[in-house]
Amino acid sequence: MWRPPSRGAALLRRALRRGSVPSRSKGGSERAWATPSGFDTGVVTFNSLSKKKEPLILARERVATWYSCGPTVYDHAHLGHACSYVRFDILQRILSRCFGVVVVHAMVITDVDDKIIQRSWQENVSPAVISRMYEEEFKKDMLSLKVIPPVVYLRVTENVHRIVAFIEGIIRNGNAYATREGDVYFDVQSIGDRYGWFTGATGSHGEQGSSGKRDPRDFALWKKAKPREPYWESPWGRGRPGWHIECSTIASHVFGNQLDIHSGGVDLAFPHHENEVAQSEAYHQCRQWANYFLHSGHLHLRGSAEKMSKSLKNYITIKDFLQSHSASEFRMFCLLTKYRSAIDYSDGSMSEARAALETIRTFTEAAEAYMKGQLRCSPVQEGFLWERLLEAKSGVLKALADDFDTPRAVGALMNMIYHGNCQLQPVAVADEAARSPAVFGAMVTFIREMLEVFGIDLLQDKEADVFSRSGSLQAVVEQLTRFRSEVREFALTRQDGPSSGSSGKPGLYPDRAPLLKACDALRNELAPLGVLIKDRGSTSTWEIKGDQRTSRVQDPDRDRGS
Repeated sequence: MWRPPSRGAALLRRALRRGSVPSRSKGGSERAWATPSGFDTGVVTFNSLSKKKEPLILARERVATWYSCGPTVYDHAHLGHACSYVRFDILQRILSRCFGVVVVHAMVITDVDDKIIQRSWQENVSPAVISRMYEEEFKKDMLSLKVIPPVVYLRVTENVHRIVAFIEGIIRNGNAYATREGDVYFDVQSIGDRYGWFTGATGSHGEQGSSGKRDPRDFALWKKAKPREPYWESPWGRGRPGWHIECSTIASHVFGNQLDIHSGGVDLAFPHHENEVAQSEAYHQCRQWANYFLHSGHLHLRGSAEKMSKSLKNYITIKDFLQSHSASEFRMFCLLTKYRSAIDYSDGSMSEARAALETIRTFTEAAEAYMKGQLRCSPVQEGFLWERLLEAKSGVLKALADDFDTPRAVGALMNMIYHGNCQLQPVAVADEAARSPAVFGAMVTFIREMLEVFGIDLLQDKEADVFSRSGSLQAVVEQLTRFRSEVREFALTRQDGPSSGSSGKPGLYPDRAPLLKACDALRNELAPLGVLIKDRGSTSTWEIKGDQRTSRVQDPDRDRGS
């Protein structure tokens, strides 16, 4: 039967390995970040480990290993989640498309957790049902936001055997201990001053646990099973993994003992990422497991100091958001603020993002019209525009190389567009010989390239807008045709007795003849606009030319069976 090692044996093993995992030092110099050796990307990025901008250097040439904390799938994903995932998607796109780096991205799906278990109890279904349902919804939400999926998603429940082995390794190295109750804790004292990389990590911060903890800061690697909870067999009895250990295990399973970049929301820095570093370096017996930690700022509802959060009930789901906004609008909203900064969400901030996209769209359409000869302008200052284009290209690249400064990059792009718009002022008469379409073609090409880098597709958004408007047009035509049909039915009503000068048959009311003429005129006027109405007795059918959808409007009385 497995037994927890004695305290004395653990201390002896730590003393023998002093060169591997540093012990406590008064000065704290053991925790200094070391610049890695390898391939310099040309980018500098703020590293939460050193708390300053550092050159982004990768272990392998033009390959970045990247691990990110995925969702805990117990509810709908909201805009706070979207903001973090979209921001890091933009960073990965920039690295790939602007700096030629292949990003190998892995993400964990936390599919066993206290919140998932509680939700399963509320819904009277198994935790697996809850987690699978919200996992699939999360993935669909990410696709809707045009987030490039990671190379691989890994579920915690499918890696418990690896987590158990990882914990055993940490125990063997003298950095964790099991309690009599069947819990396993990381021994924070065993790594000395190397605990406390992130702000707020020092002091007696700790999680609640059993009375067998040696230090308030010690955190759970394995939790003893409780009644009605899912569990797995382990050397310490039935239980399930702690929260932090899942990421260390899965990241190590994919990338080994060295990771280039780890990302997540700033709220995960402590204790989650702090504990990840401690576990991973204890297991691998290394001094620097992840070289860079990148943290995104919180999303706030304007006027609120609190982050958007499920627990605070102040969130907007991604699905609800996309009912009234496009993915490109949300991406532009994210681009207008540095990824590390907190960001305020409001109708005003979304209007600003929408206006920026509309400015870009208007310019590209005007430039295309000019190139086709459909827009007449005074002779443009071609040399000046070529200079602005080169200036924009240089400014955008410099901004993105400086900690992925997207607001400055968008500003450089918009400055070029401003100068382009100044040259595209329409005039009644223009000298057709003095035209400069090439420079506008180059500007539009550069704009499209950068929007593609940022994951924005104006053409797709325009098509979606047209489709949306088509749906609205269908509803308008439906109501208009129904109203017209009712008017015709009223105008075609015959008198009770025979009309004068007739063959004895009931005639139409003469004063309603203008209504019939108006109905015919409306039908004839809509035809050139692509709305075709056909009358057959008291029944009308209509269709929009080029649209396969049709509708039929009948006599209202006939519909009622009268």
